[in-house]
Amino acid sequence: MRKHWMLYLMALPGVLYFIIFKYVPLGGSMIAFQNYQIMKGIFGSPWIGFDNFTFLFTYQDFYNVLRNTAVIAFYKLLFGFPAPIILAVLFNEVRHMLAKRVMQSLFYLPHFLSWVVVGGIVFELLSNKGVVNMFRGWMGLDSILFMQQERFFRPIVVLSGIWKEVGWGTIIYLAAITGINPNLYEAAVMDGANRWKQTIHITLPTMFPTILTLFLLNIGNFLELGFDQVYNLLTPMTYAVGDIIETYVYRAGVLQGQYSVTTAIGLFQSVIGFALLWIFNRLARKTEQGLW
Repeated sequence: MRKHWMLYLMALPGVLYFIIFKYVPLGGSMIAFQNYQIMKGIFGSPWIGFDNFTFLFTYQDFYNVLRNTAVIAFYKLLFGFPAPIILAVLFNEVRHMLAKRVMQSLFYLPHFLSWVVVGGIVFELLSNKGVVNMFRGWMGLDSILFMQQERFFRPIVVLSGIWKEVGWGTIIYLAAITGINPNLYEAAVMDGANRWKQTIHITLPTMFPTILTLFLLNIGNFLELGFDQVYNLLTPMTYAVGDIIETYVYRAGVLQGQYSVTTAIGLFQSVIGFALLWIFNRLARKTEQGLW
């Protein structure tokens, strides 16, 4: 530590962040086993064992909320996870540096917009007099109330999430591509490999450790879709397919004051996320990769 004290000092803010905001709050998970009362606090509230979990698993709306969360999370993983990988590979094929930087900036920009702004844009584009319905009118088609129909809600959530975060997600993949030895591409060209074969046999295999690591990190947060996005896109007509764990926790915990039940839900999410991470990490170990 005396020799590398500057490195430890640089790591200190990150370590403090995880201790203060990740590990210390773990102590609050005990209220999942209590009938928590604000006036009595954590140490004064009565213990009720697993009653909150019993209530949770016998509550009929919980399974609908869990199903909605799992379905949207699966769609996001299926379509959202490969999107930045594909975009990073496409960026890598752009040879004109000015055009490449401009396109990267345009794709990065939505990341810095809040979901309140993005939600407003989505509602405006898909409104009865929005751009999408305007084009439909030009083609002689009737207008569709996209945000009020259940069958469109999940695709809208997935596509809006991709549009907002796909550019930002390419940063790590572009860094991985930059680290590829140029001699590999030169050797492939001498062997007659075109750009497609270079991508398949050099770029993607070299990116695989990075892809696998980010996949494992994502799978650990499988049931954590993010409250901001869904809440700003949700309407009373789409609750049946769009009400997820985060929005339920907001209603039950913040609005109704059921802190113990919502903490039990959060603990349940964490256990499922850890189980998925452990399973997929064991599978990843067969490729000699994995997080641990």
